[in-house]
Amino acid sequence: MTNLIIQGICGRMGHALVEKISARTDCRVVAGVDQMAGSLGDIPVYPSLEDLPGDVSGVVIDFTSPAGAVQAARYCAAHGMPCVLCSTGLSKEEEAAVEAASDRVPVFRSANMSVGINVLIELARQAARLFDGEFDIEIVEKHHHNKLDAPSGTALMIADAINAEAGGRYEYVYDRHAVRQKRGAQELGISSVRGGGIVGDHDVLFCGPEEVVTISHVAQSRGVFADGAVQAALFLDGRDPGYYTMSDLLKGKMQCI
Repeated sequence: MTNLIIQGICGRMGHALVEKISARTDCRVVAGVDQMAGSLGDIPVYPSLEDLPGDVSGVVIDFTSPAGAVQAARYCAAHGMPCVLCSTGLSKEEEAAVEAASDRVPVFRSANMSVGINVLIELARQAARLFDGEFDIEIVEKHHHNKLDAPSGTALMIADAINAEAGGRYEYVYDRHAVRQKRGAQELGISSVRGGGIVGDHDVLFCGPEEVVTISHVAQSRGVFADGAVQAALFLDGRDPGYYTMSDLLKGKMQCI
């Protein structure tokens, strides 16, 4: 049985995590961390990680903010606990702090915790290799009207994976309204849509002269991100210190097939 500690337990993703974990028999939530301290059902909630009792330990899952992710990484490094960091938008300095923590404990980091979206990234990488620059590539991402960043961190993850496969040949283009010219051969277009309650849709289009191949992923609820975070926590339990990503988790799944 893997013990889990959720930082941000009173938020939307925290509630989604608790719901997912309550249906499992291989893990349990032993504590939560949130400014709204007290309890969530029978789960004790503390105002900060530093307020956790000395006898409480487990894998920390953080769904808060870049600052919260760094706080979780540093706390876990000091207390010998693995952590799963799900926040996006970390600065270079914050990323460096997370990587420093991974020298002491296992750290799992992903800008998108959906297993499905990470399978899409692997498929897009393979398609980029097979088409070898012969098809134009466009990414279209859609999210709810409250999302602050555009393009999404996931769209950039997809673009970066494709560009790495292509040897860095692509230049990202986010907006064409002010430029009246033909599309460049080395462009990789990224478009953003914001509206309603869209949880997260991502389409990768490989556009050839007479055919289009589209790889799509649609997140229908926040539960997919919660499920991925739980899988990541179980993957980390008992691992050696290091920096782990969804690629490592997917490789583990492939070895089991």
